[in-house]
Amino acid sequence: MTESDRTADASARLLDIVRAFARESRLQEPREGVGLDTRLEADLGLDSLSRSELIARVESGLAARLPDEALLAATPRDLLALLGAGRGGPSLASAPRVETDVALGGAPAGAATLLDVLAWHRDRHGSRTHITYYDAEDSAHPISYADLACGAARVAERLRQAGLKPGETVAVMLPTSPDYFFSFFGILVAGGVPVPIYPPARPQQLEDHLRRHARILENAGVVLLITVTEARSVAQILRAHVASLKDIMTLDGLSDEPEIAAWAEPRPDDLAFLQYTSGSTGNPKGVMLSNADLLANIRAMGEAIAITPDDVFVSWLPLYHDMGLIGAWLGSLYFAVPLICMSPLAFLARPKRWLQAIDRHRGTLSAAPNFAYELCLTRLSETQLEGLDLSSWRRAFNGAEPVSAETLRRFSERFAAHGLRPDALTPVYGLAEAAVGLAFPPPDRGPRIDCIDRVRFASSGYALPVACDDADATEVVACGRPLPGYQVRVVDAQGEPLPERHEGLLQFQGPSATRGYFRNPEATAALIRDGWHETGDRAYLAGGDIHLTGRVKDLIIRGGRNLYPYEVEQALGELPGIRKGCVVAFAAKDPKQGSERLVIVAESKERDPARRAALVERARECATEVLGLPPDEIVLAPPRAVLKTSSGKLRRVDTRECYLEGKLFQGPPRPAVQVLRLGATAVATRTGHLIRRLPGSLYARYAWLIFYLIAPLFWILVMLTPRLRWRWTLVRMGIRLLRGLTGMRLRVTGREQLPPPGAALVLVANHQGYLDALALSAAIERPLTFVAKRELMENPLVARFLARMGTLFVERFDLHRSQAESRQLNEALAQGRSLAFFPEGTFREQPGLLPFRMGAFAAAAQASAPVLPVVIKGTREIMPGDSFRPKPGKVEVVIGPLIEPRGTDWQAAAELRDAARERIAGELAVRSSGGLVHT
Repeated sequence: MTESDRTADASARLLDIVRAFARESRLQEPREGVGLDTRLEADLGLDSLSRSELIARVESGLAARLPDEALLAATPRDLLALLGAGRGGPSLASAPRVETDVALGGAPAGAATLLDVLAWHRDRHGSRTHITYYDAEDSAHPISYADLACGAARVAERLRQAGLKPGETVAVMLPTSPDYFFSFFGILVAGGVPVPIYPPARPQQLEDHLRRHARILENAGVVLLITVTEARSVAQILRAHVASLKDIMTLDGLSDEPEIAAWAEPRPDDLAFLQYTSGSTGNPKGVMLSNADLLANIRAMGEAIAITPDDVFVSWLPLYHDMGLIGAWLGSLYFAVPLICMSPLAFLARPKRWLQAIDRHRGTLSAAPNFAYELCLTRLSETQLEGLDLSSWRRAFNGAEPVSAETLRRFSERFAAHGLRPDALTPVYGLAEAAVGLAFPPPDRGPRIDCIDRVRFASSGYALPVACDDADATEVVACGRPLPGYQVRVVDAQGEPLPERHEGLLQFQGPSATRGYFRNPEATAALIRDGWHETGDRAYLAGGDIHLTGRVKDLIIRGGRNLYPYEVEQALGELPGIRKGCVVAFAAKDPKQGSERLVIVAESKERDPARRAALVERARECATEVLGLPPDEIVLAPPRAVLKTSSGKLRRVDTRECYLEGKLFQGPPRPAVQVLRLGATAVATRTGHLIRRLPGSLYARYAWLIFYLIAPLFWILVMLTPRLRWRWTLVRMGIRLLRGLTGMRLRVTGREQLPPPGAALVLVANHQGYLDALALSAAIERPLTFVAKRELMENPLVARFLARMGTLFVERFDLHRSQAESRQLNEALAQGRSLAFFPEGTFREQPGLLPFRMGAFAAAAQASAPVLPVVIKGTREIMPGDSFRPKPGKVEVVIGPLIEPRGTDWQAAAELRDAARERIAGELAVRSSGGLVHT
């Protein structure tokens, strides 16, 4: 048989399997029939579960093993192409067990930052395995603490070479892999701030994915993006949408990269990374988490679960999500707990890998959302579970989405036969605004389920306990008690605390509570109220446990009753013909009557009109039974009509918008159309950026033109003028001319503080930018002897000009080290000259004062000369430190009162420094709060 014959035979057999599966699943085939280019999602309506079942049948029918990427295949033709790419390697269960050394002992209790944690483990047991990563072929890749530190240092060097500056944000758009671990810490080592985002999974969702990410990157001000080589073309579209994004990096050839010479030294309160919320209720928001926040939350969670060095954490959770990033990885790093990890796609393609890894490595800790436990129940047969031993699993955390009491019961009952402990299942509660964890149940207790009267609760908000077999009973899962050091309360709409079992708004306090949302003061103001943080959830407290009842924004008020979407969504998801987990209920205003209508959108693959009508009636009956009143409308929508976040949460607000705009039945266009549309939007966005920047760009060019026309003339005049005072008069004339032609305004206050001409003094000013010396020269109407760093002498034109203006050059202002330079400055002060210093030594883009160097104050104390503190405001805004693009604006110079030295020794110099810095800082604070010019 020739190659073409074999391909034709495989195609025919594959299509037979797809057609048989479509008929068995009662899917309506396209009019033209099922072919190689039939879209599995758009034409047949296959969801992830159906697609996974189809792949299993293809593998069985064709005696082949498809790669995990088959779960994302768009058409049978894509599946056909992947048949040749399947790996026949061992499954995880049969792969050699990777030994992990669990006898580590101790955690870095004194660590103040994430980098301290990594360095502590690297220095004490660098060769020990920290992570065992399983790739798509189930091959194990051990990563030691030293490997992580080395890989991070190499990424940091590449980032520095790309121009990353301290405090700048870098997006990480990588799948779970060693490169992700190296990148995250590499950004920290280089002094940057990581921004985890998820890579695009399905081509059909490309447009929505990139539009949402563009908003994240724009808000974060991301300057660099790290991604895989295959995603560079997609990432370029993001670059066109995000003005701040300078470059896109891959980690190809990282092993050949040198390590960075020196690690950054962040402070505990410095931003460690930005965790963008999933956006299930609106636009994503960047939660600011400091090093102190993260370590406080990790330590509290470790105490709550009584973690020990003998624990082993097994995770497939995505690293762009807080539960996977902080709870699984960073928590394991801190406590020296071995981490066994795989990608989310590996789990979704074959859920048994998760449980096999727990068995294989005697995992004690693992976490997942509720859907993952449900997936194991529905996808795994007893044959697949044969020989499985889960007796080591002591904490099976369930969080990140509503926890189903039914799922807890079924999972516990089924896997008890495989050694699962009755108390292992652990419903937990957390949110990004608290880092990750907020409430855990006691370590020696299993799940607790509260049965309450549904009718009483909907009408009054009181959770009345009833028997679980009561006809009006509804089950609410307890999600644990506040972590050590944390507090929670339930309040009414006015912020008044409510008693136990009364439902209201859930608030919290704790050592890891975020300071707010990045560049979003409105959302931050809504987050923090009277020292308490809003969770956005409604709940009641009972027996010390938090019982969640729904999201604040999802609450539906109808007929005087509080209705929550979750229960009816879950009930309708159990109906045959409706896709489980793909139902949303929301309130939508009736455009004709102006009243609120209760609408339920449920995805269904059913296409037969009669069966669809019958399904709607069954759904209506079910919803009425759950809610106690009928919904106004039930919409059967095609697959993928119900929008979800990257973590699988329902995007009710966005789905409601699609309903109101009549877009539920449109379906996503083909990927090529999405790319073209995104490209057109990118061109429009970039054009808009250029148009908005055009006036500023034209002004900057004009200002530089004026400068280059004026500067050579005055440079020559300064070189030819014999007297210093005349030169200063010329310089001030040139500055006045430059200000007049460029529209820059100057305001000077406090000139009365200046002593008479000829009196020696040491002027010290804050340093904001390149224009500070010009501002001082224009504001202080007497010759100034600037004290400048010796590096400026490397440019002969600049050096000759400064020398003609009387500038003194020193070595980095460390005057106590140089007797010659001290004598030079003392002689200048003895001659009655005014020395001008910028004691910060340099300037930076961020507002705020840097530490003051001692040189100016040592010179003042030794010469018994007074110190004149001067505040400069506005020069940073006119020409920022990272840019040579001047902008029009106002400069303010505030001259303060003289500070007399009280001695000539080093202590007197230190007192001068502290007094001058206090006055400058105080003036900056007063002026900023007064609304003049921001520092």
